[in-house]
Amino acid sequence: MSEPKIRVLIVDDQALVREGLSLIAGSDPGIEVVGRAENGRAGVAAALQLRPDVVLMDVRMPEMDGIEATSKLLAHPAEAAEIRVLALTTYDSEDFVVRMLAAGASGFLLKDAPGEDLVRAIRTVHAGNAIIDPQMTKGLVDRMLAEPAAPLVDPIRVGERDSQLASLTDREREVLDHLVCGESNAQIAAALFLAEVTVKSHVGRILDKLGVPDRIHVVIWAYETGYLTPGN
Repeated sequence: MSEPKIRVLIVDDQALVREGLSLIAGSDPGIEVVGRAENGRAGVAAALQLRPDVVLMDVRMPEMDGIEATSKLLAHPAEAAEIRVLALTTYDSEDFVVRMLAAGASGFLLKDAPGEDLVRAIRTVHAGNAIIDPQMTKGLVDRMLAEPAAPLVDPIRVGERDSQLASLTDREREVLDHLVCGESNAQIAAALFLAEVTVKSHVGRILDKLGVPDRIHVVIWAYETGYLTPGN
């Protein structure tokens, strides 16, 4: 029996872009485009109604931009718990990346990326992983390392940190320390002398206990709570 198709909703204010994204995504036999919306407000409504697996969300749109739309959509945990947002934009701005990820997006891709990269990104975020366009990664890392620690720390998140850390086992804390440094499951497994499948299980429990959707947001959590500081 074949696996269910990945259901995708496209949110973009340009009709030609919506059409193009539909053609590219729909060309993959494992992906089905279930809807389209022309702005963030309509996108949130459509996502809550259609319950897609992945939302392709433009960043800059009239009425409601993609950052606000992502935040509002994911603020409905009952309806949007399984929805992943993949942000798309023509602007290679690290600020957009940071703000979209903070809003809850699982990935960020430039619109000029090849079609196969879009399909791969859809599959990646649907699998519960995160992705950032390679063209953006270096600039984002440079920005994070250059900024002082204080502006990144969220006092509310700091207050939650101790109880979240207390919920982790000693082994999960060890895995977390490697996870926030961006290491893959294979790298963590090698460092801690564990089976990769065991690391995967630990990572899943860490995500649940920290209340974050994916690995990128573990790193964001670490910076916002002061668990990790730039350069450390």
